[in-house]
Amino acid sequence: MKLRCSIAPLACIAVLAGAAALPAPAAAQGAHSVGTPEQIAWVRRAATNFVTAELAGNGAGACGILDASLRGTQHHRTCAQRWNARIAARLHEPGGQAQLRAQKRAIATAAVLVHGGVASIELPTALMGGPNRFVWSENCWMLDG
Repeated sequence: MKLRCSIAPLACIAVLAGAAALPAPAAAQGAHSVGTPEQIAWVRRAATNFVTAELAGNGAGACGILDASLRGTQHHRTCAQRWNARIAARLHEPGGQAQLRAQKRAIATAAVLVHGGVASIELPTALMGGPNRFVWSENCWMLDG
């Protein structure tokens, strides 16, 4: 019984020391972001969902994050068909998966700038080959071209 009582405080110290070694919460890391904490979190979540869909090879999932103007059928191909092809090509490029994984990790600490109904996230690489711009549409942040 004495051993258990002396181990408990040591375990608490170990847990606290381990927690101190973890990265700061996203709110502290994104101190250079502009917007409400909720807006910033929503933009990060949308960006993460987009990259997660790409990593999974899920064109329909990627389309779910795109603004309505980008989801339409073009040249008899649906958004999901276009993105399935685009994602497959990207995943087969040398380093394509690694780049997406790095991009996904970078989202947590990237600066998010929200101005009215437009937001951007500063990532080392573009989410769609252009500015990482989101618009407030359909009651959520949607990636815009």
